[in-house]
Amino acid sequence: MRRTLRAVSLFTNCGAGDIGFASAGFQFDVIAELDARRLEVAKLNHPDARAVPGDLRSTWGLVRDRYRELRGAPPPDLLAACPPCQGMSSARSGRGKESDADAGSRDGRNLLVVPIAKTVQALKPRVVVVENVPAFLTRRVRDPETNRPISAARLLISILEHEYQVFAAVVDLADFGVPQNRRRCFLTFIRRDEKALKKLHALQVSPFPRPSHGTPGRRHVTLDHALAKMKLASLDSRNERLAGDRRRPLHSVPVWADMRYKMVMAIPSRSGLSAWENERCVRCGRVEVRDDDATCPKCRGPLLRPVIQEDDGTWRLINGFRSTSYRRMAVDRPASTITTASGHVGSDLTIHPWEHRVLSPLECAELQTIPRSFDWGESLSRFGSTFVREMIGEAVPPRYTERHGRVIAKLLSGQVDRSFLPSQDDRCTRARAKLDATASDDKVTQEKRRTR
Repeated sequence: MRRTLRAVSLFTNCGAGDIGFASAGFQFDVIAELDARRLEVAKLNHPDARAVPGDLRSTWGLVRDRYRELRGAPPPDLLAACPPCQGMSSARSGRGKESDADAGSRDGRNLLVVPIAKTVQALKPRVVVVENVPAFLTRRVRDPETNRPISAARLLISILEHEYQVFAAVVDLADFGVPQNRRRCFLTFIRRDEKALKKLHALQVSPFPRPSHGTPGRRHVTLDHALAKMKLASLDSRNERLAGDRRRPLHSVPVWADMRYKMVMAIPSRSGLSAWENERCVRCGRVEVRDDDATCPKCRGPLLRPVIQEDDGTWRLINGFRSTSYRRMAVDRPASTITTASGHVGSDLTIHPWEHRVLSPLECAELQTIPRSFDWGESLSRFGSTFVREMIGEAVPPRYTERHGRVIAKLLSGQVDRSFLPSQDDRCTRARAKLDATASDDKVTQEKRRTR
């Protein structure tokens, strides 16, 4: 029998992404997460793991100790780490430009690579996988030791490069059968004493899976196909009776006020259009209006558009991203990225393609490829649907982590073949280009680290 591969998970969230690695043969001995509520859910799905709650900057030593109590000196086969990505995106207000190291360091989450590195140095896992948004590769921070600007990813690489070789990829998970467009970067570190490294170089491949979808022979999984496969009851945000399925508590949606409901109802089903394009008035029906109009030219009442009433009684359009907000999801392509804000009608592409509602948490979970057998415990009743949606939105789709895990398991057994992703694949070369774009400043930082 194949021996069980030992694993440690940092920033485990609810443990959903680790389900994929578990399906590939990895047994998690320690799981660590800041939020005790999320860790409670993760423990339900990884019952044999020891849980370490709290901020990893303070608890990484406990992760080391708990693992050694269980397994002694032999290192884990895998350490998986998914640090929070909220501080990485320059699109979020207050984050500053990606090149602004001071702005990057103001958000402490961007420096969580440091406790990851400390845990790796303590346990010396054979393979390390770190997942984040693509901006992780270029978001500048200040090195805590040298104070020099360096990208968050390169900071981690600079600390580990003596013992590990890093491989990088930027992928859209839709290319791996996940029914949503979800661009993420992955760094896979392999310990330099692993014999399989020579085989990787000889075959010119990287430790990532080859894509399974998005080719002429096998198209992406569309939202229409994914929803049909779920076979879930229809819902409607008009009232409480229609907004939930009693048999499946996770299959429920918010009830909307009458004005909002009519606004969404006015967006043609299966059109992919937005409420910004509605040409209807609450009282007068269809009217001729301009793109920037908020009120009806006949009765001066509000249009069925994203509008807000000012203190003086006048109406104006809500400030928002018109290309993606208040818009029905397209049916003929993968879903847009499932985020923590999936329950908000004004967030990016959250409105159901043909029903008058947002997607339910259960639908979001299945678009994230979280299996229906996943145990959410009492998180919905105790902490509410918003909390569950946040866990779902921050999960790494287990359909991908299972495929990645199988590649890593092969590598650890010495089997490297052409089922691995070619090193010259665009997904790898794009990631290397992003890392190289920050290389000039980083060389100074790395040299200072080497001389300390």
